[in-house]
Amino acid sequence: MARFVFIYHAPMTPAGATPPTDEQTAAVMGEWMDWAAKVGDDMVDFGTPLAEGVRVSSDGSTAPSTREVSGYTVIEAADMDAALALATEHPHLKMPGGCEIEVHAAQPVPGM
Repeated sequence: MARFVFIYHAPMTPAGATPPTDEQTAAVMGEWMDWAAKVGDDMVDFGTPLAEGVRVSSDGSTAPSTREVSGYTVIEAADMDAALALATEHPHLKMPGGCEIEVHAAQPVPGM
């Protein structure tokens, strides 16, 4: 089995947007938990929401991230095709605003 990192992208919620109700939040999280149950023991790290990304350059400069990364998950799958199949069924893709998932194959660290 290989490891894959799912990087979730979602647009920023506008400052004036009405926050979701507790029921809406519970419904969305229920869909995520159903997806996680489908992944089962191949879930390495469910992940966490992310916010306030900052780019750090080799010259020490910093700037806001150019892409809205909203979270990550690490899974194990037989191959990239199997990982992509799980991504295409992910509830994150149903969220409004054009949400996306990047799937990256984790590579061994050289010399370790």
